[in-house]
Amino acid sequence: MRNLSHDTPRTLFTKEHRGLVEEGEKWMKETATSCTVVAALIATIMFSALFTLPGGFDQYTGLPIFLHRSSFIAYIVSDAVSLFSSTSSMLMFLGMLTSRYREEDFLRSLPMKLIIGLSTLFFSMATMMMTFGVALMIFLKERFDWVSFPIMLLASVPVTLFALLQFPLLVDIFLSTYGPGIFDKPNKRGRFL
Repeated sequence: MRNLSHDTPRTLFTKEHRGLVEEGEKWMKETATSCTVVAALIATIMFSALFTLPGGFDQYTGLPIFLHRSSFIAYIVSDAVSLFSSTSSMLMFLGMLTSRYREEDFLRSLPMKLIIGLSTLFFSMATMMMTFGVALMIFLKERFDWVSFPIMLLASVPVTLFALLQFPLLVDIFLSTYGPGIFDKPNKRGRFL
């Protein structure tokens, strides 16, 4: 099927929406660049936190002083999870930056990378704040036990704000990528066309 200019519907669509692809590429690159920086900062912080353990090391054995506390294990696990998820996020956003940005990439590949990248970035932020809270609990448990809870509440504020600001975007991207398309809408009888 062709129009008067002998263009197929696909060719005509590509011509008419070239500007939209360019705008999408610009937005994706800006978003990926910003998120890559954040993920790299989190990865750097979490990597260094593994070598500057709360309480330090025993000078005779070389083992961490708080090794036998359950809160120390929570610290190590949350730190490692944050490091791994921020690294995964960084890789997703780098994958977006190196994409060819063809029209087809905007249908599945780029939205999938953005969904995974933002989700792992959120998870790395949450576990980073958990690492911070656990480290404070380790430090303050003996002397100021009451301080831990208010600080943990304050530490949850940035994570909550990030979730509130980014969750609608994630839902929109997910639904537009994996939800029903324009041709999958039910007709008046409740059947799909």
